[in-house]
Amino acid sequence: MAENDATPTVPKKCGPYISSVTSHGMNLVIRGIVLFFIGVFLALVLNLLQIQRNVTLFPPDVITSIFSSAWWVPPCCGTASAVIGLLYPCMDRHLGEPHKFKREWSSVMRCVAVFVGINHASAKVDFANNIQLSLTLAALSIGLWWTFDRSRSGFGLGVGIAFLATLVSQLLVYNGVYQYTSPDFLYVRSWLPCIFFAGGITMGNIGRQLAMYECKVIAEKSHED
Repeated sequence: MAENDATPTVPKKCGPYISSVTSHGMNLVIRGIVLFFIGVFLALVLNLLQIQRNVTLFPPDVITSIFSSAWWVPPCCGTASAVIGLLYPCMDRHLGEPHKFKREWSSVMRCVAVFVGINHASAKVDFANNIQLSLTLAALSIGLWWTFDRSRSGFGLGVGIAFLATLVSQLLVYNGVYQYTSPDFLYVRSWLPCIFFAGGITMGNIGRQLAMYECKVIAEKSHED
């Protein structure tokens, strides 16, 4: 009896798939890959909105129109989306301010829809001048943050992302990599920071939701074990 009591219990091992999925490092990689492809998809969709400005039906050359721009744009947008989506939950964790406002996938999908709508407005809606357009998009972008985020870290990161992304765009235009039609703000359009701000908030919400889902799955697996 004494020998039996002293025998250590062998912990129950998970299968290789469960072990890899519940590994934080592997989850980080999976989240990064998912965010990358989401960013690539949104870049293609938003690029289509910008190129096909007056098209309501999909013409036969729509696929050609999607890929008529520089090939490097979707991968760059995907990489930026992965970095932003991983940075938001990381900042929440380090600041000790877990984001709990409207944490469900339906809210995230509505946030994505509003973001696409803001981009659609920048390409489709005609305003009297660029100032009215910029002010309208700024109000919509801040409204997106207030509706789906409301965190100080989210707002701060959104402003930082808008500043850095606009600076990079200005440098690319200055060096002749690409150009904007009718630039009115240092080689670019004045509403561009609003788009970057809204994009940062959107990808941040997606990244937070993926991180929360990871924690939920790991907690459930630990409880079962």
